[in-house]
Amino acid sequence: MKKISLLMLLFMVTQISKAQDIDALFAAGKENAQRFTNDYLAPGTNGLMYSMNANWFNTADAKPLGGFEISVIANAASIKDENKMFLMDMAQYNSADYDFTVAFEDNETLQTKLVATVLGENDPDVKLIVRSKTTPNFNSQTITLPSGIGEATANLLPTAFIQGALGLSKGIELKARFVPKVDTEDVSINMYGAGLQVEFTKWLPADKILPVAVSGLVAYTHLGGSYDITESSGINGSNQRIENEINTWLYQLIASTKLPVINFYGGIGYIKGKSESDVLGTYVVTSGPLISRTETDPFSVSSEVSGVRGTLGTKLKLGFFRLNAEYHLAEFDAFSVGINFGFR
Repeated sequence: MKKISLLMLLFMVTQISKAQDIDALFAAGKENAQRFTNDYLAPGTNGLMYSMNANWFNTADAKPLGGFEISVIANAASIKDENKMFLMDMAQYNSADYDFTVAFEDNETLQTKLVATVLGENDPDVKLIVRSKTTPNFNSQTITLPSGIGEATANLLPTAFIQGALGLSKGIELKARFVPKVDTEDVSINMYGAGLQVEFTKWLPADKILPVAVSGLVAYTHLGGSYDITESSGINGSNQRIENEINTWLYQLIASTKLPVINFYGGIGYIKGKSESDVLGTYVVTSGPLISRTETDPFSVSSEVSGVRGTLGTKLKLGFFRLNAEYHLAEFDAFSVGINFGFR
């Protein structure tokens, strides 16, 4: 169980530890730090929402009363090149209402440039020059934009779960999944979900002789994480941390064959989810020997996904042992494998 937690933790810690570098953006003002953080993190959290919704089912044939299945599941959403970069527009960072001006160090007249998201990498580094419009003796500062995870996860966003399913009467099946909680000195993560699958073909008189089953599924998944950055932020302050919550809903129509050993399944579904990340704590931003300002719980950012996905999969059943694999076509394509142990 601990290995499942560590696999889930791998991407979250890598992503958040890269995100801690955003504290350098405080030199350009809280508004600019918030804008950049939102664009920087969104592809990572959006991809994670697709990854964490794979393998909720491996058949449309609901288990009978008392039937159960325990599964160990590993998922991965694929990272496309378009998810690795975003267009940074200086016009958005130089509002007349802001106290600072921001420019690219290598070309101060350049208005737009592609820079790395949390899933990409800046090579070479991208640097900004920050100047004050209101404080004459403000020393201009050069800050380096954070890079992302690059190729560190082989262009994949992994998630993993332990999942259980229990058959009730009349084609109803309950599901639950979770990641054993990880709580260390700097990192805390928890994940859980619940689903309800209903097989419509169980209600038909010819259910026993039909070669296929058709079901509907509704599933909810929650991910919560916290990363303490007080020691590593490089900015004076206290209780500095990044907290993230992700909540998603999956609505899925499923069809599958009903054969003794090898079966095939597929379906079409709709995912809706929201990620919220809070930068919390106290940050004392120094702009010179006599100039400083304090930001407390400075900002929050969020991203949302909503989209259709298609699923194709296969399942091998050998007594109480089952093995399944599936692929999802969506905004973030994903694949998944599951090792399952069940009765009936």
